[in-house]
Formats: sequence, structure tokens, C-alpha cells
Amino acid sequence: MRIGHGFDIHPLAEGRRLMLGGVEVPSQFGSVGHSDADAVLHALADALLGALALGDIGEWFPDTDPAFKNADSARLVKTVLAEVTRLGAAVENVDVTVYLEKPKLGALKSKIRSSIAAILGVDVTRVAVKARTFEGFGAIGRGTAVAATAVVLLDSPPGGKP
Repeated sequence: MRIGHGFDIHPLAEGRRLMLGGVEVPSQFGSVGHSDADAVLHALADALLGALALGDIGEWFPDTDPAFKNADSARLVKTVLAEVTRLGAAVENVDVTVYLEKPKLGALKSKIRSSIAAILGVDVTRVAVKARTFEGFGAIGRGTAVAATAVVLLDSPPGGKP
């Protein structure tokens, strides 16, 4: 078994789309970034890469490369997942936490969970999505940033090395 952890944070700005886990979240403010700035999927990609010591999302999809301008982060995760699979590992489970002051995500967590499961090609029972606020503290609490963490557990090939 191999475990990976990922983290991502993006500033929020008016008039941008807020993408979380491949789901567009209705909001006055959206995340700013080179790609679609989906903090959940970026954290997930980093967790997958970290589990197999394959670098990080910035190495794989640099924000200096115009090919990734406005890129769909689901495509980026699928690219990483293809490498994970090629190396003989498989996703056992994923645990995601989204840090966002508003909007509240309660009603959307199951949709985000289903989206992540579909992107990874796993049963939804293998994906957990939680949401937390910062209760007014820091950039997230002021509503000027969104962040996410992801932890993945991979079943790796015999010998423990992909």
C-alpha cells in the first residue's frame, strides 16, 4: 500500500467560475489560476503523484506552459491516474477536505464525491468529501481563498515499488 497527501489553495475573485472536484459550484466568486483552478482536483493530483513519489502537479503541468491555460483539471487527474495505473497501482480510497467560507457545500458534497469517483473510475463508496470553514480566520475565512487537501491510498504492485 502507498499513501499520498495533496494540498492546493487558490485566491477567489468575482466573475470567475468556482470548480471543486469537477463540479461547478454556484458562487459570486471563483478560483483564480492558470488552469480551471479546481483546488480539489489539484490536491488530488498531488496526492496521487506523492503516493508513488512521482513529483508534483507543478512539474507535470507547469503554469508557464500555455497548453494548460484554462485546462480542465479532470483531464490533468486522468493523465496522472493513467501513469498510476501503468505503474501497476490502483486507488483504494480518497479522502478530501474543502476549506471554503462560502458558499456552504453541504448540498453539493455528494455531487462532488460522485464526480471524483467518476474521474478516478472507482465506486463512490471509496471517496469521502468533507467541507470546513475557517470561521472568519485568514484568507479563507475572509472569503478570498479556497483550499483543499486530499489523501489517497493506493494498492501498489508486489514488492512495494511501481
